[in-house]
Amino acid sequence: MKVPVMFYVVLTTIMLVTLTIMVSMDLAFSWVFYTMCIGQLFVLIMVYKVLRDTYTTNKTFKDFYEDHPISQYENFR
Repeated sequence: MKVPVMFYVVLTTIMLVTLTIMVSMDLAFSWVFYTMCIGQLFVLIMVYKVLRDTYTTNKTFKDFYEDHPISQYENFR
């Protein structure tokens, strides 16, 4: 079973938000330190998974933004 790439992004985000909460609650240094080390490992894994993902799209730069068609801006030139 293939795990979606967004799972790694969400997992890393939750881990690092948890780290921020732990620091603000003034938890013991050892807990914060080990959580930080694991969080950095998660960041490396996330970056690797995102860069190695086989995501493809049929969009080009001519598509501009989907909510603001480029034809809307052609009148200003």
